[in-house]
Amino acid sequence: MSDAHPTDIVADAVRGHWVDRLLPVSWRPYARLMRLERPIGWWLLLWPCWWSTALAAIAGHSAIPNPWHLALFLVGAIVMRGAGCTYNDIVDRDIDDAVARTRSRPIPSGQVSVGQAKLFMLALALVGLLVVLAFNWFTVGLGIASLAIVAVYPFMKRVTDWPQFVLGLAFSWGALMGWAASFGRLDPSAYLLYAGAILWTIGYDTIYAHQDKEDDVLVGVRSTARLFGSRTKPALVILYAGALVMIGLACAMAGAGIAAYLGLAAAAGHMGWQIWRLDIDDGDRCLQLFRSNRETGWLVFAGLVADAAIAALTR
Repeated sequence: MSDAHPTDIVADAVRGHWVDRLLPVSWRPYARLMRLERPIGWWLLLWPCWWSTALAAIAGHSAIPNPWHLALFLVGAIVMRGAGCTYNDIVDRDIDDAVARTRSRPIPSGQVSVGQAKLFMLALALVGLLVVLAFNWFTVGLGIASLAIVAVYPFMKRVTDWPQFVLGLAFSWGALMGWAASFGRLDPSAYLLYAGAILWTIGYDTIYAHQDKEDDVLVGVRSTARLFGSRTKPALVILYAGALVMIGLACAMAGAGIAAYLGLAAAAGHMGWQIWRLDIDDGDRCLQLFRSNRETGWLVFAGLVADAAIAALTR
């Protein structure tokens, strides 16, 4: 049973999570800023990193993806997703205050001041920097370059119907990072994987954005959910199919075998299930389907890992 205080309740947070049960009350608003109770965000940030690391293992004829790189990307995804969410909440505090689902978040509800949130964001970013510095210098520079996209993303929903595209640019950056960490350069496979991850991100975040489309109209926030409207399902077919084609081409360029494509086929089935199940007017279902993309990531990753292992055994 949760011991959350009335002032500690966040409407769109997960109830009964360990954040409520285990953390001191004074820590909980910061955990909410990081969205620790909603790990799907860092999973979605992590998958392009792990896909790229596994694809690099195939191209580099390694039996397994580099375990040290996988661990670093895991830590980096958690802290940088937390820093990004905190930054987004700082920028969007007035919009969040106008939307029923988000007005109880730590900043608009007064649980955390803007100054406190900025200091917390900088602390998380410092941890992320330490993670990046563990890689080669090419990867360090590549990681720092991503901050420009992260910085502009929260403002895109005010100026374009395609903020999900900019989110894709940011969330898919790991598709470049994993390859660069392994080889100290970028090759066509990394760029193709990046393109595929961007299309995947636009798709799943369009599903997510359908939760807020009524409030978005009232406050003037734009999104692909509003842009596609009743045509969301056909749009998702195009986006997800494009993602699979780009990732498939990345696998081909890296010399992947049948196991990688079987993983993609399984992911294609899961994406099709999402589209079939989608009801854009059912917010709970949209959230469920959005979260199910963690499984999409596992299917692709499992295929790549299996392919690297099989290739090593048959050489």
